[in-house]
Amino acid sequence: MKIDLTAEQKETQAAFRAFVEAEIAPNAHCYEQEQRLPADLIVKLAEQGYFGAVLPKAYGGQEMDMITYGVLNEELARGSSSVRGLVMLQNMIGYTIQRWGNDAQKDRWLAKIAAGEVITSLALTEPEAGTDLKEVGTTATLDGDTYILNGYKQWISLGQISHLFLVLGQYQGRLCAFLVERETPGFSTKPMSDLSGLRATMLAEISMKDCRVPQENLVGAVGFGLAPVAFAALNLGRYSIAWGCVGIAQACLDACLEHTSTRKQSGVYLKEHQLIRHMITDMIVNVKAARLLCFQAGYLTDARDANSFVETMVAKYFASTTATRTANDAVQIHGAIGFQESHPVQRHLRDAKIMEMIEGTTQIHQVKIAEYSY
Repeated sequence: MKIDLTAEQKETQAAFRAFVEAEIAPNAHCYEQEQRLPADLIVKLAEQGYFGAVLPKAYGGQEMDMITYGVLNEELARGSSSVRGLVMLQNMIGYTIQRWGNDAQKDRWLAKIAAGEVITSLALTEPEAGTDLKEVGTTATLDGDTYILNGYKQWISLGQISHLFLVLGQYQGRLCAFLVERETPGFSTKPMSDLSGLRATMLAEISMKDCRVPQENLVGAVGFGLAPVAFAALNLGRYSIAWGCVGIAQACLDACLEHTSTRKQSGVYLKEHQLIRHMITDMIVNVKAARLLCFQAGYLTDARDANSFVETMVAKYFASTTATRTANDAVQIHGAIGFQESHPVQRHLRDAKIMEMIEGTTQIHQVKIAEYSY
């Protein structure tokens, strides 16, 4: 069986790549230096329809199949993983509302998310609750027709600029998910900066002190916060990250192919050295394997196959570790040039390492993939 893109998907991929090469890649270093994504870029991404990639057309979405959405994430990550993270979050929150939100929530938010009028964040992580979300300490109490939220979140991507947050909290010992607007009284954010990777994702700490949220802002039902609401968002996030890691690895491979074809050592081009060829071969094989695992996860997701959840974990685990190894070798091959702050391979290495931590660490994936296989 041949696994490949259709003619239409290849044409769409070319359009994705052209946009990235024109609008993102030339400016990615500036985004990292300034530690933010500019407003004009957000407008351009929205105009391309990327924020509603997986949303229904009725809400201004693109209704992309999972393979096309995966390719979008690969191409974006070739240019900037921070930009890919923004697109991922818009689709994660939009998809979660579309899947588990009520009609009023869908009507109020989905078209605005797809149009980029509303920027979104997923507020799960806390100082004592990262991998194990059951330990979330944020609490909710019901007072008439409003929930009162109290708690603290950290490492929240896009938290500095988001208008809408999907917040995980405990209500009577049961995990619940709430939609919280930035302007809600008692809700505040504090910028976080100088992360080693993904520097332009505009991280923030979030504080909620007697933050009153309308009862209709509960997503799903009481007790639905972790499974299925948070899991729905995280699974789509893992899929995006897996493809994004393929993009990181491919970008590093491309950089190495160019560098080894122009840089000479001992009188011959680097590509003529046997050890360099061995390193390039490992890159090629691992990138191809990671991409095929992403294809598998995408096909199964579109087919609504029960194994799609595990296969997405497999793809994220292999692709993220591949991205780190490939980026590490890319820096090694480039030598001192690869350590220059303006060179993409060092940025890809820093970003790749973070990919091994978010939406489930490498070690958690090692445990869970085996657990689900028995």
